Amino acid sequence: MANAKQTALILGGSGRTGSLIAEQLTDRGVQARTASRHGSDLLFDWDEPNTYAAALAGADRVYLVTPTMRIRYVNLVAIFLDLAEAAGVGHVTLLSTYNGDRAPQDVDMAAVEAEVANRGGFTHTILRPAWVMQNFTDEHLPIVDGLLIVPSGGGSEAFVDALDIAEVAVETLLDPAEHAGAAYSLTGPEALTFDDVARTIAAVSRRSVMYQDIDQEAWINGAIAAGVPAEYAKMLQWLTGAIIAGQGSRPSGDVETVIGRPATSFEAFALRSTAVWAVQEGK
Repeated sequence: MANAKQTALILGGSGRTGSLIAEQLTDRGVQARTASRHGSDLLFDWDEPNTYAAALAGADRVYLVTPTMRIRYVNLVAIFLDLAEAAGVGHVTLLSTYNGDRAPQDVDMAAVEAEVANRGGFTHTILRPAWVMQNFTDEHLPIVDGLLIVPSGGGSEAFVDALDIAEVAVETLLDPAEHAGAAYSLTGPEALTFDDVARTIAAVSRRSVMYQDIDQEAWINGAIAAGVPAEYAKMLQWLTGAIIAGQGSRPSGDVETVIGRPATSFEAFALRSTAVWAVQEGK
């Protein structure tokens, strides 16, 4: 890229991958500015387009994280990308999801991928991660009373570590030309059932953890009752439905292709996360 200042704008800067990416880029000599509604260097709010230009000022590459907990947002992304092109951004790395290009039409994920890919003003890379391992250590899929409850129908998923996603993203931002036009399916090294996950957590944490399947609709209704926006049910139906249908993510090898080491196993992730589950047990 012609712009030698190498300044990266990291959207979702206080999220799972954003802060990791910013730290790694800084360690490797690239100025990184995080942006989000709270807890970042810059204020950025998808619902406030007047925050876009200030966040983009001086940036020559962007890590693009779309609005969360919603299904319609392509128009906002298009506004942002118009401003990014005008500001001279040379590369965008988009965080999508596994099979994001095949998302249902009433979820804007595939539309956003196309919006990014069809722009002529910058190069792009698309990251499509599987379900993230960190789901099991936060409020997404917590262990409650020794139970992990998710609809799966016995299907499996090649869960990926957020640290691996961040490392891949960093490589695409450091060398955009090398990864221009690429779409990487980011997975762990093996496909696991939720029963496998529960057994691994139990083994490393030395506590009783069991998996309990649940009706998909009942689980989604429970999520909505707990505060998930009702429209997001379509996304949850798609994500869990793929696993129930036996079409969950499969190991791709793309993590190793990009960063030169094997993807992190769930066991390795679990071993470094035992303290989190100990705290959960004590609540």
